[in-house]
Order: sequence, then structure tokens, then C-alpha cells
Amino acid sequence: MRRNREPEAEKENSERWLLTYSDLITLLMIFFVVLYSMSKVDADRFQAIAESLNKALGGGIPAKMEMADSPVGPSIFTTGSPSSNSTVPGKDTDPDNTTNADSDNTNGENISTGQGNNEAETMSIEGIKAKLDKFAADNGIQTKLVSSMEERGLVVSIQETLLFESGSADINAKARDILRNISTVLASAPNQIRVEGHTDNVPIHTAQFPSNWELSVIRATNVVQILQNEGIRPSRLSAAGYGEYRPIALNDNAEGHGKNRRIDLIILRSKYDITEPTKTAAPTP
Repeated sequence: MRRNREPEAEKENSERWLLTYSDLITLLMIFFVVLYSMSKVDADRFQAIAESLNKALGGGIPAKMEMADSPVGPSIFTTGSPSSNSTVPGKDTDPDNTTNADSDNTNGENISTGQGNNEAETMSIEGIKAKLDKFAADNGIQTKLVSSMEERGLVVSIQETLLFESGSADINAKARDILRNISTVLASAPNQIRVEGHTDNVPIHTAQFPSNWELSVIRATNVVQILQNEGIRPSRLSAAGYGEYRPIALNDNAEGHGKNRRIDLIILRSKYDITEPTKTAAPTP
């Protein structure tokens, strides 16, 4: 006869309390993390850090940063004037949101004005280009006086043979007449003018020009002197020499050498004025 087996007694799990304990510890940790994140931030220290970062990353005058009165909201600090960017306690809010509307209108006007200025400047520079191209065509030098529009502004490239003898930085009489006519056109615009001297890669080693560096720089400064004497303000002018290291053609034939030996007049767009040194008052002794 078959005997029925008695069911085995269920083993008692003595470690179940660990699950409850671990859940409790996790909840406590989250609770304290939330409390820490809602704690009061040291406003003075945060302001100092924010200004230091703004100076280091932006390079300009740091914007005023103020701590919000309450941690509730999308951000713990605001930028700019509190009257325009945040609600001042004790004052009624604008139900029609007219302040924001006015701000949007102002920004729109500023953007439109900026675009208008850029368009006007582009038209002015293109007008200068048209006059110089006509002057070159009328005098049969359109292959030696070439203008082109670039991102930085108008580039007027004058080949060496129009201005100098080979290996010399002296400007001949015909070149002076050319620069005088160019000065008349450039005087009508307020833009900065950079005169850049360039040579080919043929080495030079004389008492006056130990290398192409000196030749390119002195040629550029001599052109600057002519432009200044013809009425262009010295504060608008600057000179630079690049030697043989900024070619626009290969230096493997006579044609390439002729294109690389040049003077470039750069009529810079006004947005590049911020990269130019500003005039400062002389220090008081």
C-alpha cells in the first residue's frame, strides 16, 4: 500500500528584512540629496565665480548676475536688470505682458537697424569697387589693378610693376598718380584700410633689404605715406608685410612671380573694427 508523503515544512527566510532595510536607506539618501539641492547658495561666492567665468570665457564686461529670491523656478539666477528680467516682490505684474512686447519690438528694431547698416556698408564698398574697376579699365591697367570682394572687405590688389622697380621700394611718379586717384575714391568711406606688402619667393639680400620681409614691409609703409599725404586720415591706415609667405599663385614661373609681387589695399568691413587697436589717452606723468 502506497504511503502519502508528508509535505515538507516551508523554510523560514531569515534575510527578508534586508530588502526593507535597503529600500529605507535608498529613500533616505534621495531625501537628503533633495534637501541639499534646495539649500541656500552662497550668493556672494556664486556671484564672484560667475563674473570670473564671464571674464575668462567672454572677454568683455561681465553681466550683472543676481540671485533669485526663491529657488523655485527654472533658474537660480537671472542676468541683466531685475526690472526687465525678473518680477520684483511687492509690485503688480503686467497682465497684458506689455513689457515683454516692448522688449521684443526694441530687439526687432535693433536687428533691422543692424541689417540696414550692413547693407548700406556693402553698397558703399561695392560702389568703391565699381569706381576703381572703371579707373583701371579707363587706363588700361585692369590686369594689374584688380579688386575683389572678400569676407573681410574689398581687396584692391596692385601688381609690383605698377608701383616699384624690381628689388626696390621707391614709388615712381606714375605710381604716385595711380595712388592719388585711388585715395580720392577711398577717402569717401570711413572704413579702416590695411596696406599689405607681398613678394615672390626669389631671395633678396642687400644692405637695405636683408630679406623679403623688409622689402614687403617698407613697400607697404611707403604706400601708406602716399595715402596719408593724399588726405586719408592716419588713424584709418595700417601697414603689414608678409614677405613671400602669402602667395596667390604658384612661384614656379614668371607669371606666378608677377602675381605674388603685389600691394594689397584692404578696405575692412566695420565689424572688424573691434579687432583693431583703439586709441587711448597718453598716461599722465
